[in-house]
Amino acid sequence: MQKQRVTVTVDEPLVDAAAAAVREGRARSVSEWIGEAMAQRHDRDQRLAVLSRLVAEYEAEHGFITDEEIADQAQRDRDAAASFRAAARQAG
Repeated sequence: MQKQRVTVTVDEPLVDAAAAAVREGRARSVSEWIGEAMAQRHDRDQRLAVLSRLVAEYEAEHGFITDEEIADQAQRDRDAAASFRAAARQAG
C-alpha cells in the first residue's frame, strides 16, 4: 500500500504513548502506531455505519426500539455475562 506523509497535531500524552510503544517494541515507529490507530478508527466507523443501517431497517419493519427495550436487553446482557463469569470460575 502506498504511504503518504501528513502533518498532524496530537496531544502530548498520545505522542508519549506512541514513543513508549516504539521503545517497548510494540510498534516499529510512531507513524506505524498512529496509522494502526487510524485504521482501527476507520474500521469502527464502518461497523457503526453498518449497525446504524441495520437498526434503521429493523425499526422500519418493526417500529422504533424503545428505551425500555434497550434497558431490558442491557440487563439480559449483564445477567448472561455474570453467568458466564460464574461458570468460568467454577471450571477454573
